[in-house]
Amino acid sequence: MLGSSRHSFAALRTSLDARSGEAGFGTVASDLLAVAGLLGHEKSLRQALADSGQPGGTRGAIVRDLFGGKVSDTSLAVLDEGVSARWSNDVDMVDAVEQLGAQAAFTVAEADGSLDRVEEELFRVGRAVDGSAELQMALTDPSLAAEHKTALVRDLIGASAAPTTTALVSYAAANLRGRQPAVAIESLATLAADQRQRLLAEVRSAVELTPEQVGRLAAALSTLQGRDVRLNVIVDPEVVGGIVVRVG
Repeated sequence: MLGSSRHSFAALRTSLDARSGEAGFGTVASDLLAVAGLLGHEKSLRQALADSGQPGGTRGAIVRDLFGGKVSDTSLAVLDEGVSARWSNDVDMVDAVEQLGAQAAFTVAEADGSLDRVEEELFRVGRAVDGSAELQMALTDPSLAAEHKTALVRDLIGASAAPTTTALVSYAAANLRGRQPAVAIESLATLAADQRQRLLAEVRSAVELTPEQVGRLAAALSTLQGRDVRLNVIVDPEVVGGIVVRVG
């Protein structure tokens, strides 16, 4: 996002954080993701809602008419703020609603203590998808119904995954909007890390790192970045010597 979209999204993230204690916050993630999915498929609707030439009140009235009584009051307030903001284009608005939905899911996961587990599962799913050309082809096949794509990733994740992981990966599989599947899931993992103002770093090593080495590396990277850094370590025999680190 650039320009007005970036400023609008930053303001909405702050507003969403402030609402995390509201009674209806538990359904905000599913509400916003459902709306983002709808807007992703309804071009005329998202263009109308992102049209800065129309007064914000007019766009807000459309949201209330469409979603009033179907989403929580908190979700409706977030959507009202979203369509009243300025966006560089309609796609940025959809991306913002989607990312706010993920942010709400991670906020709930952090509160119930499952955020670390969700981060780890998202990383592993992303790696599995990235390593399967067959699965990538299926997920990007326009002729394959969304429910079939969702079923594919649910089989991959398994029944033991955290509900937040299952919900977010299922949504991503059905709403790629031109993105590669692994990229969409990696974006979710990055948002999860951002929930606690941490960066996500991918570490590739030819050999397994000891817990002490992982701790020292995380501390060094955190000092370098000025933020907490979470490591996902991959044993990669193709690394000839040392380690390869990718941050962010």
